[in-house]
Amino acid sequence: MIYQRFVEIGRVVYVAKGNDSGKLAVIVDVVDGRRALIDGPSSDVRRSVRNFNDLYLTKFKVNIQHGMRSVNVKKAFDDAEIAAKFTESAWAKKIASKALKAQMTDFDRYKLMRAKQARNRLIRVEMGKIRKAHKAQK
Repeated sequence: MIYQRFVEIGRVVYVAKGNDSGKLAVIVDVVDGRRALIDGPSSDVRRSVRNFNDLYLTKFKVNIQHGMRSVNVKKAFDDAEIAAKFTESAWAKKIASKALKAQMTDFDRYKLMRAKQARNRLIRVEMGKIRKAHKAQK
């Protein structure tokens, strides 16, 4: 398998662990083989050195230079519209779906179960009709 996401200056990362978990940031500098200096587009993610084990590389890249200031990183991040692009990705949709499921109450889960049962019943009935028509043709 060929790797497509590399640790490089300007790579957008998803912070998975720590204070800023669940937020996007940009790699501003690579400290060594295990750590990078990241900076967030907003004041939520402060400029800090993070371990690569705490970060997930995304497919997005911002065009910045080595050690660029926070103001310029934010400007480049906003110009590339990374937040909007990430929100449209399957990854972000999956995260939002998990968050929505986590907020469901028992009654919400019950209603979802009943809706799935009704949907599956309709599918089963239609498949039965198709099978019956197919048998009649033979």
